[in-house]
Amino acid sequence: MALSFDFIGIVTGDLASSLAFYRSLGLDIPAGQDDAAHVEASLPGGMTLAWDPVSTVRGFLPDFELPDGENRIGFAFRADSPEEVDRVYTELVATYPSAAHTAPWDAPWGQRYSTVLDPDGNSIDLYAPLPAS
Repeated sequence: MALSFDFIGIVTGDLASSLAFYRSLGLDIPAGQDDAAHVEASLPGGMTLAWDPVSTVRGFLPDFELPDGENRIGFAFRADSPEEVDRVYTELVATYPSAAHTAPWDAPWGQRYSTVLDPDGNSIDLYAPLPAS
């Protein structure tokens, strides 16, 4: 029997902020979940992205402490154009000033690239292919 990778879980210190942030990135997360013990959103391809507040995790790991620091987990969102990378970065940083990490730039591997941080410090890369020169 083979395993299928189909679930990504995020433990968050502020569920409402985390859900709002990921909604800003276009994820379809059910409304009215800001105080839930567990939240799930279906992703294309059958994947599930889920959030658990620290209090839920402490229900089965009483000594759990949310790790700090960057790059505990990384996600990437592909944009349709380099201009969309710039727009989304600007909008996210305007709404979530602490999200600012790496402003959009033209990466040598042929992508417009930027990185924002979610409310728990997880890195979120935004990218789009650059037009062929």
